[in-house]
Amino acid sequence: MIEILDDVEAAAGLTVYGAGHVPGAAELRAALVEAGVPGLLVAKDPTLWGPAAEAESKIRLGWVDTFRRSRELLPQLAELRSELSDLTHVVLAGMGGSSLAPEVIARTLGVPLTVLDTTDPHQVAAALRDRLLETVVVVSSKSGGTVETDSHRRAYRQAFLDAGLSESEAGRHFVVVTDPGSPLEAVARQMGAAVFLADPDVGGRYSALTAFGLVPTALAGVDVAELLDQAEALYGVLAEEKDNPALALGVALGAAAVNEGRDKVALVDDGTGITGLGDWAEQLIAESTGKNGRGILPVVVENPAAAGALGDDVLTVTTGGSLGPDGVPGGGIAPHVAVNGPLGAQFLAWEYATAIAGRILGINPFDQPNVTESKDNTKHILAGGPPSETPAFTDGAVKVYGPLAANLEDALRSVLDSITPGGYLAVMAYLDRIADADAARIRPALARAGRGRAVTFGWGPRFLHSTGQYHKGGPQVGSYLQITGAVGTDLPVPGQPFSFGTLQAAQAAGDRQALAQRGRPLLHLHLTDRPAGLARLLDAARSLAEEV
Repeated sequence: MIEILDDVEAAAGLTVYGAGHVPGAAELRAALVEAGVPGLLVAKDPTLWGPAAEAESKIRLGWVDTFRRSRELLPQLAELRSELSDLTHVVLAGMGGSSLAPEVIARTLGVPLTVLDTTDPHQVAAALRDRLLETVVVVSSKSGGTVETDSHRRAYRQAFLDAGLSESEAGRHFVVVTDPGSPLEAVARQMGAAVFLADPDVGGRYSALTAFGLVPTALAGVDVAELLDQAEALYGVLAEEKDNPALALGVALGAAAVNEGRDKVALVDDGTGITGLGDWAEQLIAESTGKNGRGILPVVVENPAAAGALGDDVLTVTTGGSLGPDGVPGGGIAPHVAVNGPLGAQFLAWEYATAIAGRILGINPFDQPNVTESKDNTKHILAGGPPSETPAFTDGAVKVYGPLAANLEDALRSVLDSITPGGYLAVMAYLDRIADADAARIRPALARAGRGRAVTFGWGPRFLHSTGQYHKGGPQVGSYLQITGAVGTDLPVPGQPFSFGTLQAAQAAGDRQALAQRGRPLLHLHLTDRPAGLARLLDAARSLAEEV
């Protein structure tokens, strides 16, 4: 802890501790400064990531100063909030970059926001039952063609009509955020929904301070102008060679990966006022860097005391709000790096740092070449039906698809043992993240049982828009545990030939196919009774953890 306090870089209320102590960071930073990279990045130079990335970079650097253009939204948002003052329940239907930043903003600032980023029929049905006639649905999709978000829009529209609203009355309950000219823009105008067109030169995972991050949270009651102020204050130092905490962070991420073999970054909430930043940064880092067999794997750790915060191949980074004069970073542990400061500055700093790390790794931080693979598999399964699969055995309410084992404990032990040196285990749960929230407890249990090997956790299909790119495009050293669950009462998707349950099952099967094609170890557990199956699974995972 004393060591990181000896290396402090701060500006605009944002402080980065310890970054200069990462081996190789000083040399890499000197090389970047010599090449003029900090200033060129602020100037939006698309050549920084090489010729192959130049075309994409030309249309993806708007995030650098998007706070300026986002200020134009403020009067429109104030007016719309006044017009919709009777609609007090804000639901955000969006995936990946369209939902993760708003969720962090709302959780950090204590504003209620229902985030719907699932195809689980139980979770969608519960949302539809919650204060329907008081609900405004923010439908967010950059491309306008996101199948999950389109399905949510269809379900809510039908629910409003079934509740007796006219087409025009139903349209008033929708606000749409999308790129100019997307298919969703045309649909929204036909519905009579309010429309906000986002900055087209900003990719989804870099869109925290665009309409995607600001519209739903402003409607929920956040003073989003303050976030823009915080980002603008940091922007003033981003071209600087010194006293540039975002540069320090980016160099630390890159140096740890290329010089020290710490190609995983544990993102640990230190408990000082910013809640859930790791979930947002996870997508930003994984989807930006996980390609061409390279990448930095984010491991979101629940709290400083949870298993997985430390490891031989892990760069431990704690995050939190601004600290007082006597504040000590780290949340009680000794991280390699600590990042503390206001949320708006954090967003811009991590985006800048990820772009810097991308240059160090030699990849294009703005494309996502492998994301469509599981989507394409899903389409084929929806069209042709699910593959026929037979479980190896059944343990209580858990069907086990994988190598034959004596029981669930042995099956879990087998997938843990399959993790190679430098590898990781990804737990992927296609369940209801509200009603089945206990599933997330398996990550720290398996991390303890794994004796220091990295274990991540993601809700499906949410993670497909996040770490899914890393799984397919990053280093092929992953082992995978997929959890699915029986559907009690399914929910139709109006106007489509599939239901939410069918879509969810197809997404899970499509991702299994993508991973199987790479020959990676994969264990699939299907819960025939969700509460009983989860209880059995957690009992097995904890039993393994107790053996350590």
